[in-house]
Amino acid sequence: MKTIKVGDQQLDLFAHDVSTSTPPAVRPTAPPAPPVVPPVVAPAPPIVRPAPPPLPSPPRTADGPPLRQLQLGSHLVEFALRRSTRRSIGFMIDDNGLRVTAPKRVTLAEIDNAIRAKQGWIVSKLLERGERKVQRQQRPPVAWVDGAVLPYLGGEITLRLHQAPRHRASFQRDTNELHVWVTPTGSEQQLKEKVKGWFQHEARQLFEARLDLYADKLGVRYDSLSLSSAGTRWGSCTIERKIRLNWRLIHFALPLIDYVVAHELSHLLEMNHSPRFWATVESIYPDYDGAKQALRKRSQELPVLFA
Repeated sequence: MKTIKVGDQQLDLFAHDVSTSTPPAVRPTAPPAPPVVPPVVAPAPPIVRPAPPPLPSPPRTADGPPLRQLQLGSHLVEFALRRSTRRSIGFMIDDNGLRVTAPKRVTLAEIDNAIRAKQGWIVSKLLERGERKVQRQQRPPVAWVDGAVLPYLGGEITLRLHQAPRHRASFQRDTNELHVWVTPTGSEQQLKEKVKGWFQHEARQLFEARLDLYADKLGVRYDSLSLSSAGTRWGSCTIERKIRLNWRLIHFALPLIDYVVAHELSHLLEMNHSPRFWATVESIYPDYDGAKQALRKRSQELPVLFA
């Protein structure tokens, strides 16, 4: 940098300009930003899982044996115990819970141990039955009025109501109409009983004909037929050759009825559900597996007719 010497002083060139120049404009500073406050997030509500359906229990009857209880994991299972002449312990699960059949010589401790050995299967089936029961209870019931639609043999029939001095019912097949005559003071319950009686009459006639047909195919003879009203147990067969069929099968198509008939008649040869049993069923009803699945599905779709 050039300098000029004046006397004893030395001046820097441009020193005056630098010292007297206008200071740069001061830019206004923005006010400090407020601190960032994270948004308040409400905690997510806890996930409320629906409680599992209650396990079905056998009904308590005044003349029946007392129910037994057994803790299976987190479930307290009630079951009915029946002694018999059979050689092994048997289990039956339906809408009325667990029923155990055991030889007279088997101790209670042995029965409990046998149940524990199958507790996974037992609890699973009981929960499944409980869920089905809840689903059925949630279905809207049929309104018992003129024009109501009722399930019959896989199709639908129409209820036609008339007033008369006494109750009676008649089915008109060409129009698929069930005509029911009721008294002017008759109750809805009386109407339902009349319709139920007609369904049961139809069921007995049809079941007897199908039993005779399939018994001839299988070469067996059954002793008697009786109707049951179990929730979803469609049939049973005893060692005395007695057949019980659920009259509600009359709501289903004939092939599904035939499957249950073939199933129960096959028990006259095989009192179990072994491969030999299913081979016996297949010999007179080849598509038994498809019918079994269809029956399970269709039973969940039926409207509530009779509580």
